[in-house]
Amino acid sequence: MYMKSKDGKSKVLTLSYDDGVVQDIRLIGIMDKYGIKGTFNINSGLYLAEDAVRERYYGRMKLSEAKELYANSGHEVAVHAYTHPYLEKLKAPELMMEILEDRKAIEKEYGTITRGMAYPYGTYSDEVVDILGKCGIVYSRTVKSTETFSFPENWLTLHPTCHHNCPNLMILAKKFAEDEIRNKAINKMFYLWGHSYEFDNNDNWNVIENFCEYIGNREDIWYATNIEIYDYIKAYEALQVSVDGKTVCNPTTIDVWFMQDNEVYCVHGGETICL
Repeated sequence: MYMKSKDGKSKVLTLSYDDGVVQDIRLIGIMDKYGIKGTFNINSGLYLAEDAVRERYYGRMKLSEAKELYANSGHEVAVHAYTHPYLEKLKAPELMMEILEDRKAIEKEYGTITRGMAYPYGTYSDEVVDILGKCGIVYSRTVKSTETFSFPENWLTLHPTCHHNCPNLMILAKKFAEDEIRNKAINKMFYLWGHSYEFDNNDNWNVIENFCEYIGNREDIWYATNIEIYDYIKAYEALQVSVDGKTVCNPTTIDVWFMQDNEVYCVHGGETICL
């Protein structure tokens, strides 16, 4: 018995972008155009003041702008710490305040339960990882690129496939999209991260436009937010299976697909099936 991704697919793609900057407006427009979903990591203590006047279209969003963009967008809003500090340099009470204050604000502002995160500056320590779990964070993204398509061994040190400025970005995209998965028991995840202001800084919006145009709107890829992938995998892990493997119970609310004897099955949330 092997897990398959949503709808029985073998490939899943997700994006993750940090800081809550105005360039996210353009980025989400591109992502939505090609059916791509992702997670936006917010420092809720660093919104631009509502009465501020921008000299140019740059920098962090105002709260009103962020709520208009992210709320009910289909994309996830996640923790990035309240004021974007180096978490490993903080004492435990300060660290917990940075995480919990950000969680609380995001949950209030976007009407969600927030359980995901990306590390500010990509830095962390064993103590930070331990405290995140105690703060209700279930996954946290690093900035360590693997250039592989593997799922994390530890969700609190979730390493992405690559940054969008990776020289091998399109090589990896083509490998992910076009290589046949001969072993049907294998699933692959492409995880792209970055900051959308980098596209303005480097004058290279074509990088993400080309990537999304190429990788988007494919029938064999599941496009998901970070938390959707986490919750799906945990739902698969929660399946209850009889000794002979013929009865499968799904005690969660999430529909799950799996493969057994080269056949793909779906067990709906709350359902028990006999194979």
